[in-house]
Amino acid sequence: MLLEVKDLSHSYDSEANPDNYSLQDINFAIEQGEFVGLIGHTGSGKSTLVQTLNGLIRPSAGQIMIDDQDITKIKNLKEVRQKVGLVFQYPEHQLFEETVFADVAFGPKNLGLTEQEIEEQVKNALEVVNLDYETFKDRSPFKLSGGQQRRVAIAGVLAMEPEILILDEPTAGLDPKTRREIITEIVAVQQKTSLTIILISHRMEEIARLADRVLVLDEGKLVLEGSPAEVFQHQEFLQGIGLGVPQITEVLLKLKSEGNKVATDIFTVKEAKQEILKLMRG
Repeated sequence: MLLEVKDLSHSYDSEANPDNYSLQDINFAIEQGEFVGLIGHTGSGKSTLVQTLNGLIRPSAGQIMIDDQDITKIKNLKEVRQKVGLVFQYPEHQLFEETVFADVAFGPKNLGLTEQEIEEQVKNALEVVNLDYETFKDRSPFKLSGGQQRRVAIAGVLAMEPEILILDEPTAGLDPKTRREIITEIVAVQQKTSLTIILISHRMEEIARLADRVLVLDEGKLVLEGSPAEVFQHQEFLQGIGLGVPQITEVLLKLKSEGNKVATDIFTVKEAKQEILKLMRG
């Protein structure tokens, strides 16, 4: 098992108010190569959880096992942060170097790699996010478009060659075309390299289409876990905790509730169209 979280709890105010948990008794495991969606309303604990997974936050209790090593007991987290890459929401706000090359190379340099190794990893990372190395390496990241800046920021994490990539709303604020392109690029590298991905998103259609498994947080607790088909069957429960289901699923569940025989584990417009046409034709 690549990642296993056991009885994880965290309180930001453990001394003054020990019962006020941001995370409480979280348990789950993720295998190598899985694409996991993490959903929950604002304040449910999603960002706190993923920051514990790469050591930015040390939890109040519990274990986080990565490659059979409990990272909550490790003092030097450099190796952990190489294994677990975290792309924050609006990661372009973290760009700071004068050139694209220097920004993407910052992480690999800190790993003590040779200049040739650093250059190779920067090239590979920029290629993954569809930025030509020769065209962009000497350009200022601050003179790029918003979508290009987002790609450079993601490349900076990918250049560390992590085993696990955590994406916290990676396409927030982007136009639909750029959003689709970046998600396509991330999926492509995951399929090519067996990279393990944890994606936080409020776009239920995106989660349903991409994830192998979905984790649902509510008030710091893991309240639901399963495949997209399993999780999004719980429409009323999800709505009760401030979430929804993909619009396509909502339509199919409505048809099923009216006595129609339709599949509800469908998450693309094309498949839904075929299902509805099949229903209409009897």
